[in-house]
Amino acid sequence: EQRVLKTEEVFVRRLHDFVSLWYTFGGGTQLIVDLGVQRPTLTVLPPSREELQSGSATLLCVASGGFPSDWTLGWIVGGASTEGSQSPGVLRGDGLYSSTSVLRLSTERWPHTAVICEASRSGQSPVTQRLETLCPE
Repeated sequence: EQRVLKTEEVFVRRLHDFVSLWYTFGGGTQLIVDLGVQRPTLTVLPPSREELQSGSATLLCVASGGFPSDWTLGWIVGGASTEGSQSPGVLRGDGLYSSTSVLRLSTERWPHTAVICEASRSGQSPVTQRLETLCPE
């Protein structure tokens, strides 16, 4: 079986002199420009009054402006780690990523339980945002 790999050539020209540099990448090659690590900003939104009246409590954590895309969102509820439902990271126009995590709690636990959203990434200290509830912790 014969495979044909497509290549792309990138022409780079310096501003002051006309020097041509040609780079050839094989098929499937990914070029990653290291922008460093950017810690996301977290916003935690409480359930609506209407939802609470219907007997459920859904909380939303929005992580915006993180880089790279491998920040993981989790929750700490009443001091214990809990997983929510995380969306894949979305690349914004500025080259940074945003994602969300949804957590569902029973109305018996909400709002009497401390709730924290946490963004974590290997090798980085976590970013946390506490949702203010009736819990005094």
